[in-house]
Amino acid sequence: MTKKNAKDPGQAGFSFMNIKLNRPIVFLDIESTGLNIGTDRIVELALLKVNDTGDKVTKTFRVNPEMPIPPEVTRIHGISDSDVANAPTFKMIAGEVASIIRGSDLGGYNSDKFDIPMLAEEFARVGYDIDLKENKFVDVQAIFFLKEPRNLSAAYKFYCQKDLMNAHSALADVEATWEILQSQLEKYTDLGRTVDFLSTLGNGNKFADFAGRISYNDNGDEVFNFGKFKGQKVIDVFAREKSYYSWMMDGDFPAYTKKIITRIYLKLRELK
Repeated sequence: MTKKNAKDPGQAGFSFMNIKLNRPIVFLDIESTGLNIGTDRIVELALLKVNDTGDKVTKTFRVNPEMPIPPEVTRIHGISDSDVANAPTFKMIAGEVASIIRGSDLGGYNSDKFDIPMLAEEFARVGYDIDLKENKFVDVQAIFFLKEPRNLSAAYKFYCQKDLMNAHSALADVEATWEILQSQLEKYTDLGRTVDFLSTLGNGNKFADFAGRISYNDNGDEVFNFGKFKGQKVIDVFAREKSYYSWMMDGDFPAYTKKIITRIYLKLRELK
């Protein structure tokens, strides 16, 4: 654990505080095996505790998730199975983590939707009695989105320096969208000038369906992006669990998703 004084001139941004703290606040960031709160596990947890004096204490834990880290996730955060093979499990560090955050408020970036729910799930999974609802939460991303709206009107103002008149009129919106793209390509000279390149920047081509339930793996195979078979090839699951196809077709899934899984299911039958 490392302690750094707020008055250290080398610590820019901590020589004063713009926030009034009635008790410490702990900022946290989690790297995990994936984004599913219910099934994925923490592999790294970083905590930054700021006291009302501005002094800060930092602590980073590597955690053995007791499950494989998917290669595509390792490519994102750089943590592999071998990196955490000898690390403690979350159950082994739960008490120390709790001692740092107990009596403090919590903060992070997108922490309300991911980091805090993930941490709460890990505590619950190992049966550690701590109620994170006793804390107040500060999500920096929420403030960012509130003060810098991520909507079409805000984008038009930012890139084109003009107010969008008749916002939510379909024609005005598409005209503004085209202008924004032109301004983006002028502003960001590192962007490729082809649709092939620009289409790789979004999520549209990453999924077989539009709802994001079926994605592609590195080999271009359709894989489940949700549930107990997440990451597994759809065709392999249907081969083993024929009832899963029927369950999806009877369930409240989008029609296009059902169209995609039906195509895969029929392909499976052709292979037999």
